[in-house]
Amino acid sequence: MAQRRLLEGLGVTVAEETAYRALLRHGPATLNELATETGSSAAPIRRMLPRLEDLGLISRVAGRPLRLVATPPNVAIDILVARRQEEITHSRAAAALLATEVAERSGPHPEEVLEVVTGRDAVARRYLQLERNATQEMLVLVHPPYAVDVSDDHENRQRAARQGAPTRGIYSPLAFEHPGMLTHTRRAIADGEQARLGQVPVKLAVADARTAILPLVSDDDKAVESALVVHPSALLDALVGLFETLWRAAVPLHLTAEDTLEPEVWPQTPDTEVLALLAAGMKDDAIARQLGLSPRTVQRRVQVLCERLGARTRFHAGFLAAQHDLLK
Repeated sequence: MAQRRLLEGLGVTVAEETAYRALLRHGPATLNELATETGSSAAPIRRMLPRLEDLGLISRVAGRPLRLVATPPNVAIDILVARRQEEITHSRAAAALLATEVAERSGPHPEEVLEVVTGRDAVARRYLQLERNATQEMLVLVHPPYAVDVSDDHENRQRAARQGAPTRGIYSPLAFEHPGMLTHTRRAIADGEQARLGQVPVKLAVADARTAILPLVSDDDKAVESALVVHPSALLDALVGLFETLWRAAVPLHLTAEDTLEPEVWPQTPDTEVLALLAAGMKDDAIARQLGLSPRTVQRRVQVLCERLGARTRFHAGFLAAQHDLLK
């Protein structure tokens, strides 16, 4: 069985540690005695001596023939640790110097600005990494298809438990065509997300205004098969500006975890959700699927809402609801 390495983290090789530990067990020894103890020959041990002495692991006993003695472990480890700390200090100083040199350049190279991710699983992992590492704010334009499974309750609970950065999300009308998306959004809003409904020209997520991820191709069928990751640049600034423009034009979306309110309160939660989905431009069949209602029930409810709001059309009802701050 291979001997467990104890000094690897301090820059000591397998052969060097083997020789040192053999000398500790044997006590003062000649080259031949140490070679026998390690199962080696005297020549490799002799070649190793300068390095072992430099590491502070051994020293020579005065007199002839040449005899070696191991440095006590507590002393040897202190020497190795001090040596490694000095190396780390030098490395940090070198990193700071290199960072200064990079900052003095006229600008980043293209390969430092753009990163291509291929494969649905890789895209999902990259998005979750951005979300997990965000500390200031996540900006998200939500449009199907989704690389991350929004119906995965276990993953959703883990993401909520991480209590990441505050999130602002703009949802496309098509976002809620996906089964379970309304439930996922309701949970996200309950966890503190600010959500709005509006036009979403492209899927997008921006973490801390420093890193963005968006589809590499515009084809919806392939939108989650590859992605473009954008690092600080004029392109990233433009993507953040696009989000802010769309945010100002979007309609606030307020969904609650409860399905009922007091009878005298209007609109009640189901009506609020219908109005919100109307404002998003969704059709009755899609609303029915999201809310678990029959299309006929949704049609009747839309008709009643239009009458109460004095709306000419179903979209007008959603617009009036948003204008009168009824979507909450």
